[in-house]
Amino acid sequence: MEILLKERQENGKMGNNIVYTYGGGLYINMTNRCTNKCEFCVRQMTDGLGGADSLWLDREPEVSEVIEALKAFRAEDYEEIIFCGYGEPAMRLDDVLEVARYLKEHTDTKVRINTNGLADLIYGKRTAPMLEGVIDRVSISLNEADAEAYDALCHPTFGKESYDAILTYIRDVKQYVEDVAVSVVSCIPKDAVERCGKIAEDLDVKFKVR
Repeated sequence: MEILLKERQENGKMGNNIVYTYGGGLYINMTNRCTNKCEFCVRQMTDGLGGADSLWLDREPEVSEVIEALKAFRAEDYEEIIFCGYGEPAMRLDDVLEVARYLKEHTDTKVRINTNGLADLIYGKRTAPMLEGVIDRVSISLNEADAEAYDALCHPTFGKESYDAILTYIRDVKQYVEDVAVSVVSCIPKDAVERCGKIAEDLDVKFKVR
């Protein structure tokens, strides 16, 4: 399976690009790999975000390195801890969950994953049950109101079947994580935003435009 990578990844430096701050959150950047190549992706526009000068990794950090990087921060000082960087966190789901378990043992700060919702296609199995008791919040990028539009905007490796997989994942993850949200980017047409909002309503999950 081909996974889309940013060519500039080799310019990244291991350092403040593993754990960084943005707004009131503490973010964990574990990979630059992604199944999508979204037209709007911020990594196409800038190397850094928030407290990180660059989020490009020269290699993926070991779990021990992520935990060591987290020790430089007081988790209690942040609204939540979010797995989100310049790649799809689910590409390293087992490692993400290992870090999340460490966080659960050492802080009461809520832990969230920002994901494109394609983990089931990545691994060929249901992955939502793996999050139970470990992840407090999941934010899923829907970004379009139908499969055709999603394929044209996000260019997923898995093609048009990706959209139905995302909807299935949303329904499934609700059984294991209490706080589930669907998000869309503000650059899509207004009617598409409204249709996505209706999809979120029908699925009984939160909806946000970012």
